[in-house]
Amino acid sequence: MDTLISNVTAVTLNEKMDVLFGAYLGIQDGKLSYIGKQPPKEQPSTIIDGTGMVAMPGFVNAHTHLATSVFRAMNDDTARLEALEQQLYVQDKLDDRSAKAAALLSIAECLRFGITSVSDLYYFPEATAQAVAESGIKANLALSSYRFIDQNEDFDFEADEQCREQCRLKDKWHGFDSGRIKIDAGLYAEYTSNYPLWEGLAAWASEQGLGLQLHLAETRQEADACQDRTGLTPAELLDSHRLFSVRTTAAGCAGLSDYERQLLGKRKATAVATPIANLKQGLPSLAIAKSVKAGMNVALGTGGANECGNLDMFEVMRAAAMDARVSGGDANTMPAAAVLMMATGCGARAQGREAETGMLKVGMDADVVLVDFSAPHLIPCHDVMNSLVFSAKGGDVAMTMVRGKVLYQSGRFPTVDLSAAVQELMTYAIPRLNSKE
Repeated sequence: MDTLISNVTAVTLNEKMDVLFGAYLGIQDGKLSYIGKQPPKEQPSTIIDGTGMVAMPGFVNAHTHLATSVFRAMNDDTARLEALEQQLYVQDKLDDRSAKAAALLSIAECLRFGITSVSDLYYFPEATAQAVAESGIKANLALSSYRFIDQNEDFDFEADEQCREQCRLKDKWHGFDSGRIKIDAGLYAEYTSNYPLWEGLAAWASEQGLGLQLHLAETRQEADACQDRTGLTPAELLDSHRLFSVRTTAAGCAGLSDYERQLLGKRKATAVATPIANLKQGLPSLAIAKSVKAGMNVALGTGGANECGNLDMFEVMRAAAMDARVSGGDANTMPAAAVLMMATGCGARAQGREAETGMLKVGMDADVVLVDFSAPHLIPCHDVMNSLVFSAKGGDVAMTMVRGKVLYQSGRFPTVDLSAAVQELMTYAIPRLNSKE
């Protein structure tokens, strides 16, 4: 046995939602090889003392933009559309070097907060993939494509510049390190593209066995504008072009109608709630309870660091639970256990990783987070799941492990040169953004 985590409270989030007190977690070759109340007979090479700690599956941040940490706090008090215009202006000054440093900063933040896998929909995918590869975190990466194509021209997917970039990304990175990196097809949104691109992406993703990431009906105004323009809602329109024929992760979804939720439920699509990012922009968030009842898989995400301020999934869980309870008018609308599942197992399902992560179970990857429950705000602990959702913070994470390898522990990042990334941002990336050229 490579590693043993001893005397820990294990929140397994398995099929029975077992919580084991005084448990032992054994890890061999990157997998969980033992979970029990008694020490295993096999002697481990390394023992991690879990006294006073809670072990849980790593979070899956199902929607983020890693490289946008460079824009953090740039325009927090600006109206949404104006803020987007400002970001697009400075975004043109980014390059791969800047994006990699910003992505490394975000990855370190993710690991600090117990995130073991991310779904990233943005630009500079090659630089982001390099950062992910170096760090050891898991990721589903997608290029946020946008393209209005003349409907009278013969669209050639393999000749289109953005589509070719998606193909190059898939050929180089999909399946990297035994699947630690996966490539998804990517689309920014319905309103930044038209049907030749949608159909091309759907066909390519289906042929290659890939998932798809996009933003969908983020606001009611967006949905109404689509219906006024086309006679169909965004989900209806994209579905008519077979976009949801592959595993789909749709971020936002606050503007979906009841019919659209039912439609996406039938397509087994995932809706990603980003409540902190929405609230920060003064926008309503995804109707979680309604989406679940409609058959959708609902996961949680932060959005980019510029959208939500930080990448703390504990804050996201708490906001999602409270928002759902306000909508439902009762605390039992959204139990803590359900929120934890959305932040872990449901995110794993969105990524096509449900067989490898999302719960503590023998045979699954050792994507394990230790949360230190000795802090004053976590005492007493009458219910460990409630404490994780409503009391814990990202700063309480003591260790983050991916495939049995420690990527964060007690302020140290063994695989990320954080000081070098910060230096690169301060001396190169940020001066580029602030230049008047």
